[in-house]
Amino acid sequence: MRLKPSGDNRTRWLVVAGVRSGVGKTTVATGLMAALTRRGFKVQPFKAGPDYIDPSYHEVACGIPSRNLDTWMLTDQAVLELAQRAASGSDVAIVEGVMGLYDGRSSLTEEGSTAQLAKLLGAPVILVVDAAAVARSVAAEVLGFLKFDPDVNIAGVVLSGIAGPGHLEFCQPQVEATTSLPVVGWLPRRKELSQPERHLGLIPAVENVDVREWLDRLVLQVDETMPPEGILALSRRGPARCAADPILYPVQPEPKTATIAVAMDKAFSFYYQDSLDLLEAWGADVAPFSPLEDEAVPPGAAGVYLGGGFPELYAAELARNTALRRSLRDAAQNRIPIYGECGGLMYLGRSLTDPQGVTHEMAGLIPLESSMTESRLTLGYREVEALNDGPLLAKGQRVRGHEFHWSVQTGTPSEDTALYAILEKGGMDKNGPEETRRMEGFRAGN
Repeated sequence: MRLKPSGDNRTRWLVVAGVRSGVGKTTVATGLMAALTRRGFKVQPFKAGPDYIDPSYHEVACGIPSRNLDTWMLTDQAVLELAQRAASGSDVAIVEGVMGLYDGRSSLTEEGSTAQLAKLLGAPVILVVDAAAVARSVAAEVLGFLKFDPDVNIAGVVLSGIAGPGHLEFCQPQVEATTSLPVVGWLPRRKELSQPERHLGLIPAVENVDVREWLDRLVLQVDETMPPEGILALSRRGPARCAADPILYPVQPEPKTATIAVAMDKAFSFYYQDSLDLLEAWGADVAPFSPLEDEAVPPGAAGVYLGGGFPELYAAELARNTALRRSLRDAAQNRIPIYGECGGLMYLGRSLTDPQGVTHEMAGLIPLESSMTESRLTLGYREVEALNDGPLLAKGQRVRGHEFHWSVQTGTPSEDTALYAILEKGGMDKNGPEETRRMEGFRAGN
């Protein structure tokens, strides 16, 4: 019997997690989201942890923005508020996990992990396991994940990398006999089901012209080997816990009092949807603009926000748009607050050297030269302390965030010019790990 949208406003919850990165959880989660959406379900997508690219595929699959839920950067109450607010009125909420099910901030705790989020939401987990190079041994891996934390409700298994029915027959019976978990689906080894990648992971859906064709192929495969009805039957109503009074959003949206210009195009597309929604809820009129195509910052802007993305791939076009760069410098001279992070920070600097070694002039508002020619991966959760009062933080205020980039910068800001200090654990003294401070970010003017 085929499940249908209930219409009772009671959202079903499900988490799709992997045993590690690269096992196909994005493919499984996005395919499930799209297949249910095409069956008439209202699906609210979520992504665990700090990720901008996977949610762009969720949005194409479901037709609505995907939301990020992070149990290290936010309190439990804040996570529940965001989850319940976004999922209200949906038939099903599907959360794609991050890395492996138990991976997070710490090597010895569950902070920031998909497992911690699943327990907070009271949501069952579908575990995606790569069976490409194993047979019945895959059951031992599933059993380990099942026993590692009995409080995590692993409800079913999806096997990826299956060569065919014969291979499946070597894997599925042993998994089910060893763990009593149902194998609710499988995906074959087919290159056309994989999404194209580059240095920061998947290519964002905004740049991938073939994303809908890929999604059509994926839904056909899901219908054949990963029937959504069987997976949805394992979901549960939730979250089991309810958030208290809102701590992030106002009870009622505030009246519009300021326009915030936000860079949005192929070069700048990394934003958390709730960040933009919170700006609007607290009285901002968000005005998108394109540093690639527009000639000026939106008129009347009281602030400018340049998020992350891939400016290194569009550096020549950004450099050619001298009018927009001049408009940004004019805004700075008029003391309009300008905030750039990740790719936006690179764009606000003096120059950017692309992966081919060509150097391009950027906005020139901060003394930063960034390069991709000697790139190295830097990533991880960070806690920072503001070094001075500013439009975002007060001096001494500490906030949590995430660092993830391949670019390198020339020089390090001094404490007089840095925006904040990154707080890290250093060597040991008699009181435990010493806290070290690494200068980061640039500030100029206001």
